[in-house]
Amino acid sequence: MQGQPPKTVIISGGTDGMGRATALERLARGDHVTVIGSDEAKGRALLDRAANPNLRFVRADLSSTAEVERVVAGIFERHDSVDALALFANRVSAKRRETAEGLEFTFALYYLSRYLLSHRLVPLLDAAPNPVIINVAGVGTTAGRIFWDDPQLTRRYGQVRAQLQAGRANDLLGVAFAGQAGSKARYVLYHPGFTRSGADGHPNPLVRGSIKLLGRFFARPVADAVRPIVEWIGEPPADPLSAIDRGRPVEKSLKTLDPDDAAHLMTYTENLLRGH
Repeated sequence: MQGQPPKTVIISGGTDGMGRATALERLARGDHVTVIGSDEAKGRALLDRAANPNLRFVRADLSSTAEVERVVAGIFERHDSVDALALFANRVSAKRRETAEGLEFTFALYYLSRYLLSHRLVPLLDAAPNPVIINVAGVGTTAGRIFWDDPQLTRRYGQVRAQLQAGRANDLLGVAFAGQAGSKARYVLYHPGFTRSGADGHPNPLVRGSIKLLGRFFARPVADAVRPIVEWIGEPPADPLSAIDRGRPVEKSLKTLDPDDAAHLMTYTENLLRGH
């Protein structure tokens, strides 16, 4: 909204696609934006493109819990409050690989980094007048599940299986945060649908080409996909938890938003972090 004081916005996965577009839009509205990404060159290119002293780039490998903790510590050193946290970081891995901490890569980057950023930044979020967390994943999709007997996918890894599991974990993250974190921050789960975003990051050149070709004809423009995010940062929804799938509200009774599963995943995650 016009006339608002500048907001402090943190964006994970903000050097490409939707994260980058969100950063530029909020900068244009006068906000102070910190973008977290793993690619130094892309970060520098964004800084050059924006040419705005209110933009800060932090290079970090968010698949590492230690790196996430380092980023969080830096945010606490620099800011007294955070108005908005927008979570985009994700990358497809064709083969199963582990982080230096022994965690399955997709689970660590796509889900665990978002869990840590959401929960670790609560004191700064609660210090802001109207805070919001926006988790961009696939809410509303019912494909995939949490493999409770093997969440690290040590036995049957597949890139689609890993992506869907982490997506469902992010659904449950929003449910658990809204119900248990004790924060005044509103949590928005957002599925933008097929968007012209992130194709350059796929490791397989054939898949990259196919995504780009499909994107020319079927994908939503990035500007359209990020418009709700930009507005939620300016004016967060009133509900503790909102779930939006391609512009439509998602029923909270959907099986992928089950509170018992959310509590189960939170317990597993806390135990996992204690072990690492």
